[in-house]
Amino acid sequence: MNWDDIAELMFGGLPFYGEVLGLVWMSIVAGAVLGLVGGLIGTFVMQRDMAFAVHGISELSFAGAAAALLIGADVVTGSVIGSVIAAAIIGLMGAKARERNSVIGVLMPFGLGLGVLFLSLYDGRSSNRFSLLTGQIVSVQSPQLASLLAISAVVLIGLLLMWRPLRFDSLDPQSAAARGVPTTFVSLAFMVLLGLIVAVAVHIVGALLVMALIVTPAAAAMRVATGPVAVPLLAAAFGVVSAVGGILLAVMGTLPVSPYITTVSFVIYLVCRMVGARRDRVLRLP
Repeated sequence: MNWDDIAELMFGGLPFYGEVLGLVWMSIVAGAVLGLVGGLIGTFVMQRDMAFAVHGISELSFAGAAAALLIGADVVTGSVIGSVIAAAIIGLMGAKARERNSVIGVLMPFGLGLGVLFLSLYDGRSSNRFSLLTGQIVSVQSPQLASLLAISAVVLIGLLLMWRPLRFDSLDPQSAAARGVPTTFVSLAFMVLLGLIVAVAVHIVGALLVMALIVTPAAAAMRVATGPVAVPLLAAAFGVVSAVGGILLAVMGTLPVSPYITTVSFVIYLVCRMVGARRDRVLRLP
């Protein structure tokens, strides 16, 4: 291979790449918004030790989306209904961590089993079934983009309105309750917001890998930053880079979008973990 061939590989496909980007710009917008909101809410997920809950909610979200696909209804609506039901159940029945994990452990196989049942009864395009599990870069169309942006806006506004009591309840629930914070309402409201953003994430990265855009960016940010402002902002930045970077890489390949998004997110986490470990070693030096 000579330099002309290399130049052709590097730059010859740019016009075609630009045309493809024009076809998936709605997915890029949805991914950026999801990465932003997912990173912000993921900070509270980590503080409240609820990473397992994200996966539990995604399974019932998958079941709701699969049911909607089976009956010909709007898939986003079905996904939202499944997520909100799961979030409400976890929020009401899982007040304590041990109880919460038990409830999630029961919901996960039930939701996944329902989803598999509905997909097995669906006789439409197989790509539609596969995309619910692993995501699909072309799955976001104009009506869906409007729904995804509206849901993300609701979650973002809800987070901003309850930011201070939610942070207090996440870090010290006993003191928050003693100071008059309505911890039950705050917890339930947070679970509903989490359910909504999980429902959105299912359509970008798939039900099986949704934690890559909600848990991993926040976990990475907590390795290298501290403070009530730095961690959420860095988590949101990591979420946007993971989502948009994964989509841009997926455009050039033939694989589903989810492996690219999860890989970018995981690499960011590894780098942050190494940076954090090195910083800790330096701080421990006499």
